[in-house]
Amino acid sequence: MGKSIGEVGLEDLCTAGGSSISIEEATEIFQVIREAIAIAIAGTVGSDPDPRQVWKHVVDRGGLKPWHSHQLHQLVYYSVYANWDASTNGPPLYWFPSLCESKFTNLGRIMEVHGPKLLGTSYKDPIASFSLFQKFSVQHPETYWSIVLKELSVVFRESPSCILDKSNKLKPSGTWLPGAVLNIAECCLLSSTHPRKEENSCALVWREEGCDDLDVNRITLKELREQVMMVANALDATFSKGDAIAIDMPMTVSAVVIYLAIILAGFVVVSIADSFAAKEIATRLRVSNAKAIFTQDFILRGGRRVPLYSRVVEADPFKAIVLPVTGNNLGIKLRKQDLSWKEFLSSVNQHQRSNHYHPIYRPIDSTINILFSSGTTGEPKAIPWTQLSPIRCSADGWAHNDIRAGDVYCWPTNLGWVMGPVLLFTCFLNGATLALYHGSPLGRGFGKFIQDAGVTVLGTVPSLVKTWKSTNCLEGLDWTKIKCFATTGEASNVDDDLWLSSKSCYKPVLESCGGTELSSAYIQGSLLQPQAFGTFSTAAMTAGFVILDEHGDSYLDDEACVGEVGLLPLYLGASDKLLNADHEKVYFEGMPMHNGMRLRRHGDVLKRTVGGYLIVQGRADDTMNLGGIKTSSVEIERVCDQADESILETAAISVAPPDGGPEQLIIFVVLKQGYNHQPEKLKMVFSKAIQSNLNPLFKVSFVKIVPEFPRTASNKLLRRVLRDQVKQELSTRSRI
Repeated sequence: MGKSIGEVGLEDLCTAGGSSISIEEATEIFQVIREAIAIAIAGTVGSDPDPRQVWKHVVDRGGLKPWHSHQLHQLVYYSVYANWDASTNGPPLYWFPSLCESKFTNLGRIMEVHGPKLLGTSYKDPIASFSLFQKFSVQHPETYWSIVLKELSVVFRESPSCILDKSNKLKPSGTWLPGAVLNIAECCLLSSTHPRKEENSCALVWREEGCDDLDVNRITLKELREQVMMVANALDATFSKGDAIAIDMPMTVSAVVIYLAIILAGFVVVSIADSFAAKEIATRLRVSNAKAIFTQDFILRGGRRVPLYSRVVEADPFKAIVLPVTGNNLGIKLRKQDLSWKEFLSSVNQHQRSNHYHPIYRPIDSTINILFSSGTTGEPKAIPWTQLSPIRCSADGWAHNDIRAGDVYCWPTNLGWVMGPVLLFTCFLNGATLALYHGSPLGRGFGKFIQDAGVTVLGTVPSLVKTWKSTNCLEGLDWTKIKCFATTGEASNVDDDLWLSSKSCYKPVLESCGGTELSSAYIQGSLLQPQAFGTFSTAAMTAGFVILDEHGDSYLDDEACVGEVGLLPLYLGASDKLLNADHEKVYFEGMPMHNGMRLRRHGDVLKRTVGGYLIVQGRADDTMNLGGIKTSSVEIERVCDQADESILETAAISVAPPDGGPEQLIIFVVLKQGYNHQPEKLKMVFSKAIQSNLNPLFKVSFVKIVPEFPRTASNKLLRRVLRDQVKQELSTRSRI
């Protein structure tokens, strides 16, 4: 164990700070620490200062600066919490909400207005009463949603008859806003739908990779609307109403315009990630019955041109509309049935006003987007998003991340993953500016864009943060305009998040965990609660869940425990059908009852700590989370079994490192008799096969060759036993 904060001296600070700190700065920090300890002791019964108060005072006084070395930040944080007992006290806290500022957050503001009436004398203030208000939102979702809908850019062509209709027993998630008719893309594009949106407000800010020293580009809301309407007219001239049309391209300005235009014109978006191999593209086109696909000739990443159109051609779609990655001319030759972007836009009648379009209004439960989420089967689940889905995700961004007009929101993602549509709708339905970097987010160019665009909310995935930290590519950049970070997709590493938070003077890193089928996250962080690194502080607004023991019984609310999560089924925005699977079987069959309702399956194993913080412990089934992408052991094993003639069978598992962070992919191998391979050689073979056939982002961490696999009496493979073996080995290594 290292030194406690009371034992840290001036010399320790100077050594840890290195060249990033002067003796004068070190002396100032030392004095701030001494002052913090004295104040904390004065407010504590006994002689030991409360570490939370010590850390809070150090941060509030601004002793630690973003440009100080990470070693210095580590020294102070870990020394403050050197003697902290998490089993008794819960996880150590690093960020504390301000009572004054809390009343001006989106959620705090409506709590101050409605809290006394809804909660009576139990209401105190947004911080003290947050948990009560969250529980109220679960118990009375109609009341909560009637309030929040007025805050979003949602205007109905025909108003709903009510907020929630529970009469249809075939819809456990509820029938929400029945009778409502609208076009959610139109709501994104009109200034009249939001009191703080204006025609000339900045809707999009972006920069091309390699143009890091040029000014950022901007598009006003009016200009965005005109571009979307021009594309909508071209869609009408090319396709039949209701057609499903795929997008397989990076999340650029053009991709956003195409996405909104498809929905505005009454078509259905099919989301395909630009990292997929041809086989995966073909599967999604087939399942969705897509009539065409928008794509690019190449993808620009880190100065390299990565072929994209060639993968689309290999997938053999009916028609491709191809955009050039740079300039106006394509760098490839098209097939006969395909169109260039220029040809597609020219299909609009020249006498028609191409920048005017009358939206297609549809019932609220109409499908607008087909997204895919890999489950435990080989084929990805095709999940239809309705017009309820954007309402759900934008409301969560409004409540938990405090997204509002004036914010600049960036999250390096893709329209093929759920975070792409979530980011888009959260920005436009809350009046915020969407920030896009056309290139790789791994290097300094992206970091400088965050600075120059004035980003106020930055979304990440933990592996991205780890790269920034290890390469030190952000040195000298100013990220202090960021008011909070968001992170999802995989388990966060505490030390990486300490580094990230320090870059913005210790703004909170708000965790979120959910699913494509929920249109949102069911557990999140909140600006109205103290935050601990790598944990979730609350269930999302209106989202209820229980943690189940091994017998399917629920633990008591707020009881420290570990178990599989079961979601309360009434959930605005949650799916009620799948295109290629039995929805009831996937999400409800075999789940226990709770208060007269059958729980909804999600598959996460949650740990609830003392104090009510939540940590995701992995998946209850054999689904893996690799780099924020859910996939199954079966998918990985199917590819690896065919990767080399020496392979008899494989077993794929994933394990999070003992100190936290992204899950590592481990392949167990049984070789055919007479073969003798080295694990390192098989690691390369498997990685190449997985990246070619499944996803180029997947990486094999290591390979273990074993004589046989553990199995049940019925010959089922016990991946759990293999997983436990690896966890034990990793734990032993970490102690050496």
